[in-house]
Amino acid sequence: MLPVLKRIAAMPLKDPFAFTGLLIYLLFALVAIFAEQLAPIDPMEILFTSAGKLAANVPPSAEFPLGTTNLGRDIYAQLVYGTRSALAVGLSAAIIVATVGTIVGLVAGYFGGTTDAVLMRIADMALSLPFLPFVIVLTGFLGASTSNIVLAVAVLLWPNSARVIRSQVLTLRERAYVEAARVTGASAWRILFVHIAPNILPLSFVYAAIAIGWAIITEASVSFLGFGDSTSVSWGSMLQDAFASQALSRGQYAWFVPPGICIILIVVAGFFISRGYEEVFMPRLRGR
Repeated sequence: MLPVLKRIAAMPLKDPFAFTGLLIYLLFALVAIFAEQLAPIDPMEILFTSAGKLAANVPPSAEFPLGTTNLGRDIYAQLVYGTRSALAVGLSAAIIVATVGTIVGLVAGYFGGTTDAVLMRIADMALSLPFLPFVIVLTGFLGASTSNIVLAVAVLLWPNSARVIRSQVLTLRERAYVEAARVTGASAWRILFVHIAPNILPLSFVYAAIAIGWAIITEASVSFLGFGDSTSVSWGSMLQDAFASQALSRGQYAWFVPPGICIILIVVAGFFISRGYEEVFMPRLRGR
């Protein structure tokens, strides 16, 4: 397992796409960690001018770098704190998707038979569900919260990684080193998690990176439609507020352009990382 982990860790230094994606993630992670220092104003606080009037629709200035909303809230503070919501949703969904997809793919591919058939039919049913409507319905029943959005994303995304990992396991289980492990008396679970699992870790990592982008887009979409968590600030809720208050018609581009750019950047970063890590499990792509 150690050589595979070394290859995974070293890949960003060799591939410009993976390196760029990693830098983007690192930048957003630093913003999320130091949000209080970067934006000391509470993003939900209603601000007033020195004259005691509501600081609504204030244009960008030294005091408010991106201006304020129609309710007098600092847009820059909302953008900074929205990074935390985005990363919380993205990383949580990625961990669940990678974990569930990897385990299901390993079990289905190695044991085959009825186990494989049952797990793949469940995966087919999950893949047949319409993505965004399912998330909206589930959050509508369970409540508008970040954890429910993560749950909905995980329920629909794990089959993608599970099916690909299963196909890889189908070939790995016939390799000579796996057969040698069987001959020495190794149990099926030991073969599965000690001999086979390390070889599909790059696939799990790739689908985790992809899941981050999908989860963040989904959270932004759900929040934009008004089904997000109203107690927290996210980039999607910023876009929803800007749309509802007709910020475009008033020329308040600083309200909706920055969160849109942030969503694009973090999704593209996931694509860059997955593109770079393709070479880990597809060596024939090198040099093409």
